Amino acid sequence: MYGKILVPLDGSERAEKILPYVEDIARQFKSEVLLLLVIEAVPEPLGPGRASLPAQPDEHDPVLRSSRAYLMGIHDSLSRIGVASSIHVLSGNVVASIVELASREEVYMVAMASHGRSGLARVYYGSVADGVLHQIDRPLLLVRSVSPPREGAG
Repeated sequence: MYGKILVPLDGSERAEKILPYVEDIARQFKSEVLLLLVIEAVPEPLGPGRASLPAQPDEHDPVLRSSRAYLMGIHDSLSRIGVASSIHVLSGNVVASIVELASREEVYMVAMASHGRSGLARVYYGSVADGVLHQIDRPLLLVRSVSPPREGAG
């Protein structure tokens, strides 16, 4: 039923809150987990009022290498519990990359944690989960990741 499950991650503990859910589903249905990290493209200035998209990172790029190492750590953890997985590091717009990979790899479901921002923070930072929700053409499993309360708050 759940042939492939795409799991976008960003390197944060909050994003990893989805992993226990995905592990359970993948073990039960013998699904393959596609681990994705998108290196967001930031325009590089060329001169006054002009910008261009950066080149794709090459194999020696430290961000690309650390992204792959991060995903390999999760891949190894999944392997130890008998879950098949693959890693994907892309460069570009996060939402577009998630939607495109889901389509290209014919995943059954996208599973991700939402950072749960609301109000002005959501408007200012945008919402990857919201963007994916409105553009994806397949099931989306969202788990709200809640950060621990700050010390002294209350």
